[in-house]
Amino acid sequence: MPETDNTNHTSPGPSPSPNPRSGTSRRGFASMDPEKQREIASKGGKAAHETGAAHEFTTEEAREAGRKGGKAVSQDREHMRTIGRKGGQA
Repeated sequence: MPETDNTNHTSPGPSPSPNPRSGTSRRGFASMDPEKQREIASKGGKAAHETGAAHEFTTEEAREAGRKGGKAVSQDREHMRTIGRKGGQA
C-alpha cells in the first residue's frame, strides 16, 4: 500500500502568532499596546476638535448625564451599601 503524505499544506510564509492580549490576532486596534491605542485616540480627538466635529457638553447636558449615571448606580443596593461603608472608614 502506498504511503500518504499527511503534512499540513498551508500557504508559504510566516504565520501570524496569536496576540497574547486577544488570543486570536495581531491585527486591529484592540490588539494594540494600550499606549499605542491612547496615542491614536488622542490624535483622533484632537482632529475632531480642530474640524469642529467633536461634541462638547454644555453645563446642562453634563448635569443631566451625571443625574442619569447616579440614578443607575443607586439602583444597585449592594453597591451602595459597600460604598457607604467605605465612606465611614475614610
